[in-house]
Amino acid sequence: LQDQFDNLEKHTQWGIDVLEKYIKFVKERTEIELSYAKQLRNLSKKYQPKKNSKEEEEYRYTSTKAFLATLNEMNDYAGQHEVISENMTSLITGELTRYVQELKQERKSHFHDGRKAQQHIETCWKQLEASKRRFERDCKEADRAQQYFEKMDADINVTKADVEKARQQAQLRHQMAEDSKAEYSSTLQKFNSEQHDHYYTHIPNIFQKIQDMEERRIVRIGESMKTFADVDRQVIPIIGKCLDEITKAAESIDHKNDSQLVIEAFKSGFEPPGDIDFEDYTQPMKRTVSESSLSNSRGDGKSEPKFGGKSKGKLWPFIKKNKGAGPEDFSNLPPEQRRKKLQQKVDELNKDIQKEMDQRDALTKMKDVYIKNPQMGDAASVDHRLAELAQNIEKLRLEVQKFEGWLAEVEGRLPMRTEQARRQSGLYEAQNTSAVNSCAQDRESPDGSYTEEQSQETEMKVPATDFDDEFDDEEPLPTIGTCKALYTFEGQNEGTISVAEGEMLYVIEEDKGDGWTRIRRNEDEEGYVPTSYVEVYLDKNAKGA
Repeated sequence: LQDQFDNLEKHTQWGIDVLEKYIKFVKERTEIELSYAKQLRNLSKKYQPKKNSKEEEEYRYTSTKAFLATLNEMNDYAGQHEVISENMTSLITGELTRYVQELKQERKSHFHDGRKAQQHIETCWKQLEASKRRFERDCKEADRAQQYFEKMDADINVTKADVEKARQQAQLRHQMAEDSKAEYSSTLQKFNSEQHDHYYTHIPNIFQKIQDMEERRIVRIGESMKTFADVDRQVIPIIGKCLDEITKAAESIDHKNDSQLVIEAFKSGFEPPGDIDFEDYTQPMKRTVSESSLSNSRGDGKSEPKFGGKSKGKLWPFIKKNKGAGPEDFSNLPPEQRRKKLQQKVDELNKDIQKEMDQRDALTKMKDVYIKNPQMGDAASVDHRLAELAQNIEKLRLEVQKFEGWLAEVEGRLPMRTEQARRQSGLYEAQNTSAVNSCAQDRESPDGSYTEEQSQETEMKVPATDFDDEFDDEEPLPTIGTCKALYTFEGQNEGTISVAEGEMLYVIEEDKGDGWTRIRRNEDEEGYVPTSYVEVYLDKNAKGA
């Protein structure tokens, strides 16, 4: 290939173009993987249930739980496609891009050396041609000088001096021809040596380097194609697990369980209507309408309604729900649905009470710290907020007792209510149930509602809770954990305690939001330290924790 220098240059450039084309192909593949992963994530997010919505309640069925699991697995499935994109970018695109730059520099160097060797041999050839032409010219000049000398020597009319001059000129030309011959011979030998080195040493070495470079390029693109497949193969087990989890979720669907959930969600608690009595129109006497007839819904109201007078005489499978906001006691609902709504309301109110009491306890503790350490804050600044919290707690307690009274009424009327099926309503339900039940029997009005006096009397019967004695210092507080002092603290103010860095102490009261933690060193030494100065380890089994 010593005479195919230009073709090799074109071929190696084509090889680099192929490599760049493959890099572009892999880059577009990574973009497709990222786009696909993004679309899968958006699809999964689109069908996720919205928090605190009716749609979230629907996901208690096994079929919808399986669908939710499928959405979560699709999110993980999308993550694997992102992994494919990241690995291809780092292992193929990035590596090959750097390699192409190195390859271009190496190719440029090799062909520069080749062109330099080619220019050198061409220069030697030009020198040989010049020497040859000079030798040829000098030989012709010597022949002409010799012929002129012979002509002058044969002419009898030419003087002896002219003949001698022609002889000397012929000898000079012959000498120049001999010198040109020697130079031409030397140049020829040098050129042959250079040409031999060029075609058998320099050019083969350069072509060998170009061949090695081209073979490395071919091997490199093959390795990249193998990596291309391996990147996909590495995520196949994880994708398989995602698909297995989807299959497992599908197999967990229990149609019987879903049917039972529907029954529990929508059962009304009504008894099926009884037989309609025969009304004899042939008798002149006043017809008596049976208690179970359809016309009882328009009666004079003298008979006692069975379920609060809300559904008497209706064909219960076709009861229509009232549109718009219903009454506060949910008396527009069937008994079972009404019980669930009332229980839910009681639980929500108890949670609100607990939040208010937590805020009150934190503010009370902060006020206590301010009283003992006036420089830390004004104790009177929290009195207004404490009064608001006390009013809020009282209002919420009255609401709880009112709804618990209605709940007691419904639970007392529902047949076959087992103890296991009764839901607990938190701290206040356990304290107020007996008082509410007694009031529910004494204060029930003819329409099934309760008077305000009942709620007030019930409120007076609520026993004091443990929160009222939270700050009672007559008995020592129990230990709820330990703590380690991160820094030294000099407790110079009243109510604080000094600690040394690294010291281990007992925690008897954790931070309630005021920035102070109550600790104990021994039975006689206890006080507050800044929460940021200690690392707390709470005992999960402790009552305070």
